[in-house]
Amino acid sequence: MSRPLDDILFGAPSLRAQAVLRTMNWIAAAVLLVLAAGVALQFHAAGQLDARLWEFFAWPTTWSFLAKGLLGTMASAAMAAVIALTLGLVLLVGRLARWRLLRWPSVAVIEFLRGTPTLLLIYVCFLVLPQVGIKLSTYWMLTLPIALSTAAVVAEVYRAGVLAVPRGQTEAARSLGMTGAQVFFSIVFPQALRYIVPALVAQLVIVVKDTTFGYVVTYGELMQNAKVLIANYHSLVPVYLIVALLYCLVNYAISRASRWLGRPMH
Repeated sequence: MSRPLDDILFGAPSLRAQAVLRTMNWIAAAVLLVLAAGVALQFHAAGQLDARLWEFFAWPTTWSFLAKGLLGTMASAAMAAVIALTLGLVLLVGRLARWRLLRWPSVAVIEFLRGTPTLLLIYVCFLVLPQVGIKLSTYWMLTLPIALSTAAVVAEVYRAGVLAVPRGQTEAARSLGMTGAQVFFSIVFPQALRYIVPALVAQLVIVVKDTTFGYVVTYGELMQNAKVLIANYHSLVPVYLIVALLYCLVNYAISRASRWLGRPMH
């Protein structure tokens, strides 16, 4: 007897499908391992894995310098995330408003910020604003453009979550005499957040990665400090490998935190 289409698309995979997936996973892992070994051999042949290029990692000053850059990265990313999550909510409320005078400007701001590269916004803060008498610190030259660019995307993520909430929730709350604001902030938006946790996490990871634009304004973030180490010790591959590992650890921590936030409430 054939399985219904819904079971095929959304149901648990069959034992045969699970076996195929496991085999494909092992094959993919083997291919990646072979590629990694090939890259490592190329680095070794080029002398990039020589012990002399790793010696300075035994010095506490090296790790202190990298830690300072990592703190700079986290300080900028954390502030940008707070601003983006807050401003994204403001833009969402404006976009969902009934009044055109509020809805249209919100849509215009969202579309403008979504269509403008973050790097261009950084150049505006770095080169254009000082020409009109507005001088920002290197911290805000990096953080503010990242926050603005992310806020527009977050607003759309919020909107997708809100639209995913069944309309019956709104109608039931309205029948109890709740106002539109009470329905949105007490009923709809909290449920929407549960739907969009993965998308928000993806945006937070992008925020962390966008801080690497700090080189434009010479802000002391992780990649900027890594370039200083490379210039001083001529150790390109080892430094970038360590920095990549640090970024992976940070993004993994964000992912783990998102799982904790998205866990079912009892």
